[in-house]
Amino acid sequence: MAAPATPAIPTIPEYLSKVYTWAYLTPAYSRFLDTSLVVSSILWGNANRLMRAGFSEFKPGQEVLQPACVYGCFSSKLAEVLGPEGKLHVTDVAPNQIDACRTKLAGFPTATMNLADAADPRDRSYDGVCCFFLLHEVPEDYKHRIVKSLLDATRPGGKTVFVDYHGPNRWHPLRPLMIQVWRLLEPYALALSDHDIITYAPPDLAQDFVWRKETYFGGLYQKVVATRKPQGA
Repeated sequence: MAAPATPAIPTIPEYLSKVYTWAYLTPAYSRFLDTSLVVSSILWGNANRLMRAGFSEFKPGQEVLQPACVYGCFSSKLAEVLGPEGKLHVTDVAPNQIDACRTKLAGFPTATMNLADAADPRDRSYDGVCCFFLLHEVPEDYKHRIVKSLLDATRPGGKTVFVDYHGPNRWHPLRPLMIQVWRLLEPYALALSDHDIITYAPPDLAQDFVWRKETYFGGLYQKVVATRKPQGA
């Protein structure tokens, strides 16, 4: 019997090395950013609220995919929600991010981590997918590929949950500042002010899901939940 093929190690996407080397591929900066205090500051004190919003869509015992590593305590808190009978599968394209996440999840034996590009097709399906602040960091073509990949990986009755930036209300006092931050540091984030996440899904695939959207903190953040319809529905 032939040995199973070893999964190919994904290459670092050009956009990541071009725009985010300082944030995700440089260990010294990563260690500084990878704290709950920094994450809370970046999200204007809304980190815990947004994590709770995402986690509320899952329950103990489920098998959930986290398609990119997240700074702070996100992964360990999600693993706690899923409990000892649940399974958390974390993937990322950067080896140093996987190594850091492995350390955080050392106390959760059912959690697994491996290298994978969020835009590539999955070879398995999940009860849920939790995509936390990933889409704003990728170019438009990647947004389309990632949304399709994550929806495809969701079982009937399961949920794909996106928590990310959103276009803040026009009266929002932070709107001018955030627009400048996005232009300087997060050049792919502005698109989420103009496009609903559902528009990144292929229309025929989007019809297989029931979509729900909520916004937070004056519209600066959003949660989009896509629940896959039962087979035959």
